[in-house]
Amino acid sequence: MSDNSHDQHEAHTGPVKTPKQMLLLSLASFVIPVFIIIGLVYYVTSANMPGAGAVDNERATALRIQKVGVVEVRDANRALKTGAEVYKVQCAACHDAGAAGAPKFADLADWSPRLGQGLDGLVNSVLKGKGAMSAQSGGEFNDTELSRAVVYLTNSAGGRFEEPQAPTAAPAQ
Repeated sequence: MSDNSHDQHEAHTGPVKTPKQMLLLSLASFVIPVFIIIGLVYYVTSANMPGAGAVDNERATALRIQKVGVVEVRDANRALKTGAEVYKVQCAACHDAGAAGAPKFADLADWSPRLGQGLDGLVNSVLKGKGAMSAQSGGEFNDTELSRAVVYLTNSAGGRFEEPQAPTAAPAQ
């Protein structure tokens, strides 16, 4: 019976059997977390950080707070450009050479199938873009000036469109 009672007594004891083991376990429970903390601090602070003064704080701040959109105020009283003026600035680079399939200036063969679209259809292609030509609306020229350029370009190849006039201001009430 004494063996049996000894087995029962040993079953209820913990893994620490001697005071020396208790001392080592206590010491390890404090030392191991300290080394883990030191290792984490070393890991966090060892990142490749720029030296003091190496970062342009003003530029970084400007990039973070840059504006999302732009409001452009234009002079509504400026004189509208003619079709020829707009063509030289906006259209000539592609239409003079026929770049990327653009119909050439004064080329009846290039323009005759397109003239059937009418002025509104052609202007719509200019404003929204077509093929390799990007949308021109909202650029340097207003829609009336772009329409004038379309008339100038198509009339050079046999079109018979009238140049749009400047829109009249609404009467003040």
